[in-house]
Amino acid sequence: MIARAGAGPLRRLVLLRHAKSAWPTGVADHERPLAPRGHRDAPAAGRALAEAGCLPDLTLCSTAVRARQTWELAAAQWGSPPPVRLDGRLYGADVPELLAAVGEVPYQVRTLLLIGHNPGIEELVLELAADGLNDALEDVRKKFPTSAVAILAWHGVSWHELGPGAALLTDMVVPRG
Repeated sequence: MIARAGAGPLRRLVLLRHAKSAWPTGVADHERPLAPRGHRDAPAAGRALAEAGCLPDLTLCSTAVRARQTWELAAAQWGSPPPVRLDGRLYGADVPELLAAVGEVPYQVRTLLLIGHNPGIEELVLELAADGLNDALEDVRKKFPTSAVAILAWHGVSWHELGPGAALLTDMVVPRG
């Protein structure tokens, strides 16, 4: 159920799947860098968040090279990027692991950006969204490609209260550079 207005401040969880990665021979999965398309799409994701007025107060980012590069290129589009926490738990994380990381976010943070990987990111959107505006929820169910951005909104006192069906999916976009 979506928490009602007045049940706490409006919070937004912005989920960004890392941009398109390369597959160089002999490189471990964690160390794979962005592909040329990823280098074009990550800044487009940063611009899309700025244009939507959805800049984060804090970013949680997977330690994988492609996720860190996505963060750097997206954040470079903003005048003053927020603090970032690199978190090894986000690499290959499932929904409970992602929720555990989100649950540790300080109360003062109103908009959180989480940069990670599929299938965990897509599954988290589907787990948290009770409903979606326009066709956003259906779009996520069809496909959540690289560089996809999902914006979830909910009213809550703390981040650890966020759980199944607690949020509204307000937007889902796939920025391309």
